[in-house]
Amino acid sequence: MLGDGAVRSIAHRLMGAGSPLSDEGSLPTFARATGWLNSGALTPETLRGQVVLVSFWTYTCVNWLRTLPYLRAWAAKYSGMGLTVVGVHTPEFGFEGEPSNVEQHTRALGIEYPVAVDTDYGVWNDFANHYWPAVYLADAAGRLRYHHFGEGEYDMTEMAIQQLLAESGASDVDLGLATVEPSGLEVAADWSSLHSPETYLGYARSSGFASEDSAFFDEPHSYAAHRRLARNSWDLSGDWTVGREASTLNEAGGRLSFAFHARDLNLVAAPGAAKAEVSFTVCLDGMPPDASHGSDVLAGGRGLISSPNTYQLVRQQGAVTDRLVEIEFLDPGVQVYCVTFG
Repeated sequence: MLGDGAVRSIAHRLMGAGSPLSDEGSLPTFARATGWLNSGALTPETLRGQVVLVSFWTYTCVNWLRTLPYLRAWAAKYSGMGLTVVGVHTPEFGFEGEPSNVEQHTRALGIEYPVAVDTDYGVWNDFANHYWPAVYLADAAGRLRYHHFGEGEYDMTEMAIQQLLAESGASDVDLGLATVEPSGLEVAADWSSLHSPETYLGYARSSGFASEDSAFFDEPHSYAAHRRLARNSWDLSGDWTVGREASTLNEAGGRLSFAFHARDLNLVAAPGAAKAEVSFTVCLDGMPPDASHGSDVLAGGRGLISSPNTYQLVRQQGAVTDRLVEIEFLDPGVQVYCVTFG
């Protein structure tokens, strides 16, 4: 068991980082979860005596994906000392509310800790949460003691875990900090060169659409892309239906173009029809991406959308500059939801 001196030492480190732990109220219930993965239903009562880390996520959110290596590492390092990590999957897009999609991606992402499936936003609302990602920490007495919204603050969050474990009487708490080796979409953003914002491709939340005309929303329309796009604007060419949540390609050969400034460019997309696949090609400034291809694209620019997911299309090598990406879809039916950057 760690003595009071060790607890004070961890608390001192947290104070130095500017975040003492306070009492933020009782750990809310998970009663309104619509299902559970990797566990039976959990409650604040059954979790009493454990330090609980609650992570709100949705599987296409690149901001959350970049936190996942730390969540896995903390679950592995501290579960034997009294930490329980609980993921709460609350969907942003309609397809993320499909239980089979949540189950498939929970497995694919290597998530072994319990996951509350929160299709109807019941747990989200009980926590009064507003963010993906969001982390809440509760102590062994069931009191919320720490929270963090968004990426980053990994050291501070881990020190808070350590303090709460020490307070609970855990012995041999390793006070070192976890190291991770992320790859693909889980690699942290290059914040110094990131000058493009998350951009939605359905009219309910879209911005920067060069050919936007509300007269054509929710019906097929043939778009002719603008020849020049300003940074952080996008356009379509070909026959598309721009809907509230996504834009859907009606005929093969349509394109999505985006002028951006970031190391990485990712696309949230779905093939549309059940079990269908959509082939696509990516060009950067009119050329194959070569060494700057993303993890879901070959060097020559070819890729395949096989399920509703986030696809990394570009990871620039070397200096990051203004670029124009053009994505041509070789099959109809693709639904494009959002473009994100890193």
